Amino acid sequence: KKFVAFAAALCMAVSLAACGSAPSSSAPAANTDSSDTTVSTPASETSELEGAVTTGGSTSVEKVILAMQESFMMANPGVDVTYDPTGSGAGITGASEGTLDIGLSSRALKEDETGLVGTTFALDGIAIIVNNENTVTDLSLEQIKGLADGTITNWSEVGGPDAPVVLIGREAGSGTRDGFESIVGVEDVCVYDQELTSTGAVIAAVAANPNAFGYASLSAVDEKVKAVTVDGVEATEATVQDGSYKVQRPFVFVTKEGAELSDAAQAFIDFALSEDAHQLIIDAGAVPLA
Repeated sequence: KKFVAFAAALCMAVSLAACGSAPSSSAPAANTDSSDTTVSTPASETSELEGAVTTGGSTSVEKVILAMQESFMMANPGVDVTYDPTGSGAGITGASEGTLDIGLSSRALKEDETGLVGTTFALDGIAIIVNNENTVTDLSLEQIKGLADGTITNWSEVGGPDAPVVLIGREAGSGTRDGFESIVGVEDVCVYDQELTSTGAVIAAVAANPNAFGYASLSAVDEKVKAVTVDGVEATEATVQDGSYKVQRPFVFVTKEGAELSDAAQAFIDFALSEDAHQLIIDAGAVPLA
């Protein structure tokens, strides 16, 4: 009987020890799991940003904006960023009137465009384009000026074929047009044969006319047309960034001075100005800020 009682007591002691030790062994594991989860969760998956961000304006920035828009919304699924390609003038007006959170311009703000803030987020070369059949491969700024203002009327005057010069450009209010005319020095004196409302339309028109030349955002130029060198310098990302290619302009966010942006709109601008957006800008054919 003494042996049976001793054995029973021993079993109870072992059981109690086992039950008492269970909490101490499981608690640290639970804490470790919680800590690991917090550290490894990407910020993009825990974003609490919500709302809509309306952008619009320059058609030249389309590839850049769409690339940044897609990346930003993937990281912030609660935010809807929209883009309306209506031209730089309309983008600046939209920012001024408050119909857009962020206006998009492919030129710097002018002195008389007051009450606004312009923030450069990328650079762009304005390519001088000719038809693929044109034998001209290089033009000086002075020659480009003559071709644009009507001083030079035949391609043979600049080493090309004996054919009339046909200038195709953008409509009044276009940032690309403003950039081209101001850099070349032909404001209000260009002799246009066609004035079109988008960069794509200019490229298509030059591609369709052997005698045509025009200008287009470097990011939009494709094999349909030929971009000539300017004073011997090719329009590339590197030559735009180092300043050796002379026909270039900024891509600009336009916001209303004194108006507080929503958290989502400010976050989009911050993202566009960060190094995270540099490769997106490059892949879209534009040039990130150095």
